[in-house]
Amino acid sequence: MGSREERHRLNHDLVPLAALISRELRNEKMEKPTVRYGCAAQSKKGEDYYLMTTDCQRVQGNPSSTFSVFAIFDGHNGTAAAVFSRDHLLNHVLGAIPCGLGRDEWLHALPRALVAGFVKTDKEFQSKGQTSGTTATFVIVDRWTVTVASVGDSRCILDTQGGAVSELTVDHRLEENVEERERVTSSGGEVGRLSIFGGTEIGPLRCWPGGLCLSRSIGDMDVGEFIVPIPFVKQVKLSAVGGRLIIASDGVWDAISSDMAAKSCRGLPAELAARQVVKEALRTRGLKDDTTCIVVDIIPPDNTVQPATPPKKYNKLRSLFFRRKSHKSAAKLSKKLSAVGIVEELFEEGSAILAERLGSEDSNGPSMSDLFICAVCQVDLAASEGISVHAGSIFSTSSKPWQGPFLCADCCNKKDAMEGKQPSGVKVT
Repeated sequence: MGSREERHRLNHDLVPLAALISRELRNEKMEKPTVRYGCAAQSKKGEDYYLMTTDCQRVQGNPSSTFSVFAIFDGHNGTAAAVFSRDHLLNHVLGAIPCGLGRDEWLHALPRALVAGFVKTDKEFQSKGQTSGTTATFVIVDRWTVTVASVGDSRCILDTQGGAVSELTVDHRLEENVEERERVTSSGGEVGRLSIFGGTEIGPLRCWPGGLCLSRSIGDMDVGEFIVPIPFVKQVKLSAVGGRLIIASDGVWDAISSDMAAKSCRGLPAELAARQVVKEALRTRGLKDDTTCIVVDIIPPDNTVQPATPPKKYNKLRSLFFRRKSHKSAAKLSKKLSAVGIVEELFEEGSAILAERLGSEDSNGPSMSDLFICAVCQVDLAASEGISVHAGSIFSTSSKPWQGPFLCADCCNKKDAMEGKQPSGVKVT
């Protein structure tokens, strides 16, 4: 039991639970940045849609677990896919994250959940038989951690103090992405330009059937399953100086560069900054396409003033902030990307192979209940129904076909079609 003096000292050191909770809340308030945002848009075809919400909660009823979501969906061949994605993608992503996770575990689970959510959204939309498609750039901001998932050619850039502008997405345009062209052709698609009378070829490279110039999207049932909804995902952690995100559709990026967009709005609050980016794009190119921009400022506590444009000499540090990583870089996560600590890269992966993106049970650590749930659509599986995502995969030779995660038969068929292993069922008319 100890001496009377020891018991007295122990009791003296105890802190009431209410005081501990109050202390934690104060610490969280001090450490949690302020998120301010603004949006601007000019419509040409009426096919751009966006999502902005700052009141999502990891734990329902717990305001300290709040996170924000920002997204742009640039539709084509109609608006249905963009509207459906805006309305359902967030719920599908959150539904793929196990319950009861702490914040760090939740953030670690996000990249895999984003892949599952994108594929489920695509699968559900295609089941409706509509042929429209959409790009999707989907951003989750949880305190200092920013996670971005994207398909298509909308873009998200990060502007940090010191003048470093970094792209958090990869454009999936066949014209510019050699790896994606090779993937599409190896999966059964044809890549070429539009041929007009006399055999003259015009315009950007497109995938046939369908004629889409993107290699990844949500929807597009009239193209082929080799146009996949599997997103490029990047997760970074900002330092306490914060940063600015600029998320925009290709109406902006076809007109101005990432550097131009960032420089055009420095020093302005988020809402005015979004308007300025759109204004600069229209000034440069005119209204040729729907032009939408969201600006998100992640601001340190008690710091409401945006930094002025930095001296040009700081731009020499730009190449230090982001170092290219291998797709197979799980062992190198959390590497510092800047000697001065501007941003830390936590995750980056762009593979279009579902088996590589959903991982294995050993590397992702799911519970035994995952044996009885489809990793994509989250439906319950009977003990004999689950099909390993690695079964028959030539892309995952290190994995065993009896390892999870597992898919239902329908999602397994979609996986095989996306990899060109079976006909996608697309009918060209």
